[in-house]
Amino acid sequence: MSLIRSGAIAGFSELVNSYGANPVGLLAGVGLTSAQLRDPNNYIAYSQVADLLELAAESCQQMLFGLQLAQRQTSTVLGDIALGWSQQPTMQAAIDKACQQLYLHVRGLELQQRVEGDMLRFEFAFMVGGSLGIQQLIQLSYGHLCNFIDELVGADSRELQLSLHQSAGKQDLVSLLPRYASRLVFDGVDNFVKVPVRWGARKPHVDTASLAEHFRHYVNNLEQSYPDSVTDRIKSVLGQLLRSGDCSLARVAAVLGVQPRVLQKRLAAQGAGYSQLLRETRQQIAEQYLANNAMSVTDLALNLGYAEVAVFSRHFKQWTGLSPRQWQQRYIATR
Repeated sequence: MSLIRSGAIAGFSELVNSYGANPVGLLAGVGLTSAQLRDPNNYIAYSQVADLLELAAESCQQMLFGLQLAQRQTSTVLGDIALGWSQQPTMQAAIDKACQQLYLHVRGLELQQRVEGDMLRFEFAFMVGGSLGIQQLIQLSYGHLCNFIDELVGADSRELQLSLHQSAGKQDLVSLLPRYASRLVFDGVDNFVKVPVRWGARKPHVDTASLAEHFRHYVNNLEQSYPDSVTDRIKSVLGQLLRSGDCSLARVAAVLGVQPRVLQKRLAAQGAGYSQLLRETRQQIAEQYLANNAMSVTDLALNLGYAEVAVFSRHFKQWTGLSPRQWQQRYIATR
């Protein structure tokens, strides 16, 4: 099953509400609930998101709903992994990393790049289909890509070109899509984004104020979601940091805005230990991905912060009594 982080459609309900439609009803129509969108790191079926966007476009009578949703977002909807991409030494390195690691945000979508003269061309390959089509999903995905590149550049540059195969109809794009209008072409031969090749050598722009705001908002959400449980907050942070390889107590404490010794005292007060929480988080994430067959065991090990697959497999067997493959086979046979 192809999965995507629910954070990809952040702001969905607000946009639907602005057009007088019912977001709860639309979510229910594809088998989703508002609760599944509260944590941006929840994974939901990619095909459900495709159908949801198509239903929303019809209900709101907005054929450019996907672009409108992307316009309201920043690259933080891609998760903390996008912050890591933006901290690469050059824009080309950041883009290469995004192409390599996009699967951490969504399974069923690939980003491909090639040089055309003095321009670098990006295209998405969609390995998923919705029963209602993927036109809105295409809009949202290319909007996300534009947002990410704009943030790397530090401005909404007109040198970026966005081409969409679909038609826009007769609409005032300047007022409807001010973020993209000057760079957007409809009825194109293909869907793509182009930027000057020379941009590749630039050092990515890092908006430290936005980073600080992102983490402040993230911690506020944790406090609201888990008001009485520091262990649940820590597990949520660990789930974000594992793939970076830096999931130390000091790093988690820094994200939560407390001193490591203070965090240790709070854990002790709840009768928990940091190593135990790290193990539980890894096991929970591993079982989620294995149950959905969402990635290979090799990729899963890397995402959990392991340098070697053999070490992950050994630990998983210690936790469950089964190897990752054996656990997956048993799960599939019994569901």
